[in-house]
Amino acid sequence: QVQLVESGGGLVQPGGSLRLSCAASGRNFNFYNMAWYRQAPGKQRELVAASTNVGTTSYTDSVKGRFTISRDNAKMTVFLQMNNLKPEDTAVYYCQAYWGRDYWGQGTQVTVSS
Repeated sequence: QVQLVESGGGLVQPGGSLRLSCAASGRNFNFYNMAWYRQAPGKQRELVAASTNVGTTSYTDSVKGRFTISRDNAKMTVFLQMNNLKPEDTAVYYCQAYWGRDYWGQGTQVTVSS
């Protein structure tokens, strides 16, 4: 059983940065594949970035070069550094852990607006 708590969302101007954190509780964090998803109003939830348990990362095309996913297994935390934010990045961002089954956090709101 894994519980996930996201933090770090907020209101930021276009071009600004935010760093999201997802703190996990439970066991075997090292074995989990971790990912960040987002869901904008009226849209489906989409995969933003993923970090596998063997250290590979991947990104959706719209965030490549602007977002970076990282993880600290000792602290059982995964991060999403978001730079050069755009209004279209506005969404609720969710953390997911997957190992046989998936677990989700409650989400954190990111709003990019001037």
